[in-house]
Amino acid sequence: MALDVGGKSVETDEEGYLTNRDDWDEEVAKAIAVAEGLDMSNNHWDVVNFLREYYEEYQIAPAVRVLTKAIGKKLGKDKGNSKYLYELFPYGPAKQACKIAGLPKPTGCV
Repeated sequence: MALDVGGKSVETDEEGYLTNRDDWDEEVAKAIAVAEGLDMSNNHWDVVNFLREYYEEYQIAPAVRVLTKAIGKKLGKDKGNSKYLYELFPYGPAKQACKIAGLPKPTGCV
């Protein structure tokens, strides 16, 4: 499958995850978000950027429990909870946010 972003074609797998992480940029993230039915706010970007930094450091996308805890540490307790993250990413904070962040599907996600 492919996503058309600003006239260039970006390859994705059958679930919409990028096949090449190097294709990611903010425009690609916005296109994926639109395909997911999301309007990206600063709060969405905070989570997406956090995930990208986490992946750079650990070479793995965090599972939702780890994500929730780590977000709480970095962005504050009010944001480090499932309710907040599910409001931002209704199809699953780890799964949907990783897709928008251009990262592989987190292990443990169905």
